[in-house]
Amino acid sequence: MLQDSKVMAMVPVKDINTAKDFYNNVLGLKPAKEHDFGITYVCGGGQMFVYPTPKAGTAQSTVAEWEVSDIAATVKQLGDKVEWEHYEYPGAEHDGPIHILGGMKAAWFKDPDGNILGLNQQA
Repeated sequence: MLQDSKVMAMVPVKDINTAKDFYNNVLGLKPAKEHDFGITYVCGGGQMFVYPTPKAGTAQSTVAEWEVSDIAATVKQLGDKVEWEHYEYPGAEHDGPIHILGGMKAAWFKDPDGNILGLNQQA
């Protein structure tokens, strides 16, 4: 039933203007639609909806992730605009902020509300 439907990442934020500045200016995303209740971004074939709520930043896992073709280049481009996370996973190797997990490479950072966002490159 849902197999052929697009999925949307939902990102809760405390202040929509701070979030808009981060997602637009730091990550370089362009709003597809702005509503009174949030902002929709189209990324590749999917969407991400950023919306204000007092419960923002309480998730302790990844809320949205982008699959990129060259993670090293993307990490370099974002550089010090974001604070990179470092996690210790069994068997993982690290190349700077890039985690090498078998055939996948991944890197994580947080938005201003503490939401964990990720990048991944499949082998």
